Amino acid sequence: MVVLTVYGCALLLLVLVVWGIAALVSVIRGHAVESSVELAQDKTAITADERLVQGIPLSQFETHPVWEEDFLTPNEYSRPGEPLTEVNSIFVHYTANRNTSAAQNHSYFEQLKDTGERSASAHFIIGYNGEIIQCIPLDEIAYAVKTRNMDSISIECCYKSGDASFTQETYDSLIILLKWLTEVYDLSTEDILRHYDCGGKKCPLYYVEHPDAWERLKRDVEGQ
Repeated sequence: MVVLTVYGCALLLLVLVVWGIAALVSVIRGHAVESSVELAQDKTAITADERLVQGIPLSQFETHPVWEEDFLTPNEYSRPGEPLTEVNSIFVHYTANRNTSAAQNHSYFEQLKDTGERSASAHFIIGYNGEIIQCIPLDEIAYAVKTRNMDSISIECCYKSGDASFTQETYDSLIILLKWLTEVYDLSTEDILRHYDCGGKKCPLYYVEHPDAWERLKRDVEGQ
């Protein structure tokens, strides 16, 4: 009888231990499922918050100046499609083709896919009436500054004047666009460069020949 009692107690203890382990496993699994659901919800929220357009958070991209989005056809001469993963500078250019419009210069970049005469493009072209055409998405490189294509954005400006100065409309649109880009990419006005500043090409001509006007342009961006 004593042996049976000891055996019975041992069996009861074993049953209690097994039951306890099973209950603990159930609780752990429950917490694991809850944690997985919470993690999935967090990831969904992060994905929604960080949705990117052309490499820029949607909330910031939506504040961009008015422009016409007219992307070049992907091709090896003007839109190679290579990713632009960082932006350290913004380059200002002039078209070097007096009295040609933004649309005409866009057409020239587009035709390079057929002519193959050179590699050239820019992310934006600003016309002498102040219109802005976007040629290249901001998460792709343009062929504008040979040694800096991989970490910069370029803006081409049309002009009418014999001294290659910009119209007031072009200038105003340029200031607004530069202000937006510096804010989006957390840059300072010192990161706004002339093509001339990288390689010595006299571009944009007016601002190469009038460095005081260039400094004033940067002040205008800062004060925008």
